[in-house]
Amino acid sequence: MPLTETIIANHPNVVRIDTNLNKLVKKIELLNYINPTNIEQEKRNFFSSKYNINPRFHYRKVDFDAHKLQQELFSQDIDSIKDEETRNFYRDVIYDYSGLIQCIEAIGKGSKFYFNSLKSFGTPTEKDVDNAKFILHFEDEEYDQEMFPVFNATEAADYFQEFTKRYDFKFNLKYSTKLSAAAMVQNSTQTLVIKKNHRYSANQLKVLANHEIGVHMVTTFNGMAQPLKIFHNGFPKNLETQEGLAVFSEYMSGCLTLYRLKELSYRVIATDSLRKGFDFCATFDLLHNQYKLNREEAYTISLRAHRGGGFTKDFLYLTGLKKIYDAYHSGEKMDPLLSGKVTFEYRSIVNRWREMGLSEENQYENYAFNTNENNNSKLEFILQNLK
Repeated sequence: MPLTETIIANHPNVVRIDTNLNKLVKKIELLNYINPTNIEQEKRNFFSSKYNINPRFHYRKVDFDAHKLQQELFSQDIDSIKDEETRNFYRDVIYDYSGLIQCIEAIGKGSKFYFNSLKSFGTPTEKDVDNAKFILHFEDEEYDQEMFPVFNATEAADYFQEFTKRYDFKFNLKYSTKLSAAAMVQNSTQTLVIKKNHRYSANQLKVLANHEIGVHMVTTFNGMAQPLKIFHNGFPKNLETQEGLAVFSEYMSGCLTLYRLKELSYRVIATDSLRKGFDFCATFDLLHNQYKLNREEAYTISLRAHRGGGFTKDFLYLTGLKKIYDAYHSGEKMDPLLSGKVTFEYRSIVNRWREMGLSEENQYENYAFNTNENNNSKLEFILQNLK
């Protein structure tokens, strides 16, 4: 929705600062820089070294002047915003994006990146690790036919296109061998990137469709339709909420499995290993030898944790899922959280802005949130009993 003359007249300082920040933060999408460009080559080297030589990852060059960007961020006249809640919000936005710039700047620089990642994303608490271990102690469920990886990337793309027919938005589609995930959404370019050399199971296609399109793409296009650009660029620390919503979408659509919950738990264990000073080989050893994960999965999860120099964000999928699960079951409305890249802790400002005429009703919904299709009683028990 374009800014109307009424919005500009009633809230000139909010609109001006939001517009300024939009120009500044367009390139600050950490996921565009954090994935190594030589994943497959380093995996071959690591396996041929019998898991004894740490991978040497290379990264995409940063294509903006980080120092200049920081200066421009902090030069915004936040105090000119009259509404106190809105003023405090935009102050938090500036500090958050400043932290993300520092993360991007330090990618590939070892502990320097790790400490910036800690500042922006945190690290698992003892409670988070206990939750992960609680999930991992459940016995694996038997594989059914839906779990066998038989679809290639082109077939996956066809599935996602079919899934998207219920929406009238159009996104770009791209294949890549430089992904640490099976698929991901690039918010800034409205692109779904699919891992070219991956085989997908029927269950994983459903998981990815409900996760990537049902939440990440829906919040991308809802955010773009809002008058304020911050809905699209992202609220401070929105990752836990966005990933929590995305995994909750898997649960509501009936495709969340114990296998998937365990995958998220291994990510918590791997992220926690960073705090203990583990290098790549040690994290891989922990997952492959102690937890008996096959080497492909152990490598992928170790890669996700160690990319950049120690990327801690992966533990937030599980904490986010629990937060959204509890909120939903206590009667909380999901609608404000789907209005863009919104953060659970800032949801009150979405409602406040609706009263002020600064936000609109959502254009798109997540259809999975309409009916709970989960019929796995073990999953229900686990999610109820996470701390």
